[in-house]
Amino acid sequence: MLHKIVVNAYNFWVVTFVAIGTIASAYGLAIIGSTVGQPNFYTYFNLPTQGEPGYTHTTNIIGALNGINSAGAILGCLGQAWTADFFGRKRTMQFGCVILIIGGALCAGAVNMGMFLAGRFIAGMGAAVLACIIPIYQAEVSTAETRGAMVCVTGIMYAVGYSLAGWFGFACYYMKATSPYAAFAWRFPLAFQVTFPLAVLAGSSFIPFSPRWLLQQGRRNEAFEIVQRLHKAPDDPNDVRAKQEFLLMEKQCEHDQSIVIRRFEIFRTPANRRRALTAFLLMAGDQFLGIYVIANYGVIIYGYLGLTGGIPLLLNACWTTFTLIGNTWTAFYLDRVGRRTCLLLGSIGCTVSAIFLCALSAEYLGTSVKQGLQAAVFFAFFYIFWWCFFMDATQYVYVTEIFPNHLRSQGVAIGLSTFYLTSEVTLVAAPVALNTIGWKFYLVLIIPSVFYIAATALFCCMDGTVAFLCSETGLECDELLDQLWRVPRLIPPVLI
Repeated sequence: MLHKIVVNAYNFWVVTFVAIGTIASAYGLAIIGSTVGQPNFYTYFNLPTQGEPGYTHTTNIIGALNGINSAGAILGCLGQAWTADFFGRKRTMQFGCVILIIGGALCAGAVNMGMFLAGRFIAGMGAAVLACIIPIYQAEVSTAETRGAMVCVTGIMYAVGYSLAGWFGFACYYMKATSPYAAFAWRFPLAFQVTFPLAVLAGSSFIPFSPRWLLQQGRRNEAFEIVQRLHKAPDDPNDVRAKQEFLLMEKQCEHDQSIVIRRFEIFRTPANRRRALTAFLLMAGDQFLGIYVIANYGVIIYGYLGLTGGIPLLLNACWTTFTLIGNTWTAFYLDRVGRRTCLLLGSIGCTVSAIFLCALSAEYLGTSVKQGLQAAVFFAFFYIFWWCFFMDATQYVYVTEIFPNHLRSQGVAIGLSTFYLTSEVTLVAAPVALNTIGWKFYLVLIIPSVFYIAATALFCCMDGTVAFLCSETGLECDELLDQLWRVPRLIPPVLI
């Protein structure tokens, strides 16, 4: 498989550079998981810690910090659906960077909880804009053969962002609580999140506009020059492949421009409704697998499992770092294994792991049986194996591929806003539920996940790959993918 992924150096540089914005998005979303593990954070805001009277108020605040962030993220997703088409992918990226910088600065400099909440809302907007627009941009500047690997860079950079947040939190934990600079332990990691959007903003003048967006604006010559540069290869001195792809892009653009785009066009035809429904079910199902709960509240979960001191922060950092391995594997093998197969395997593995985590927590939570508690920690790590190898990067690749050019920004907005909307259920409820009903909260994640897997696997092709709603999208250029979704049948042909 590795020999098939031959990437133009300039194309790779562009895709990797914009993915720094994904680090910013992931770090901004993840850093709260480390923040709630810093003792001085509770002291500064006068929040009771676990086991103290009034801890219920603390769990409400922690839930609000994530809930307000997700609310901002939903707004960011919906907003970029318009700016991505009107101002372009590149300008929208720049907008997202500016918004995230403002939000990060407010969080780091917060003098009261109101200011912190406002910062989380604004940071959520910026993070979501980048989370939506970067995989769109990466898909539109990649070739059909390398698109899976290129968009998987988003998953890899998500892993980098979460890993950095985890290790910063662990490192800062050891600052003495009596130090006059104790607030540095949670302020510095929050401030560091502005580094990445600043880097993307500073270098954004060197990246090209999306050639597909340029075609939509009638800037043909500029678009063709960019396609040539992005797809130039030593074995193709006459740019034959670039010309062939550009011809398909032009035909698709002509087709798109011949369509009367009405309000809510994405819901007006059977093919578009199917795409929207697929994006909705995919991202809602992925959220209920529980990834945000374990990623953002891992420190709290490990605390309930009897671990104390800096150990929960260390485990959280190791847990997130492992995702680098899985997402890198996905980048190389996704096109070979197939999107649908990865999604089915990953969702089953995550659900089974959550079931064991739930069962072990029910049996051993509140006891001194170390073997049982350690087994629960193991299944938290077993969970991340299935998520990072099969789900994480794959969901971003798939949700960007299933929509045609003129609906892509709106479609990705539907998918990711669904992801953040369902996180309002999981993230806001989790700290309160874990404190009040304990292990039973995992059932809130497991039961919808079982239905999600059952619905997904209900309609299968003869080769066993998932076929309900989802067409396999690998190894086709964006323009040919549009034809695949126009086929009026429930189970479309399998391409790989």
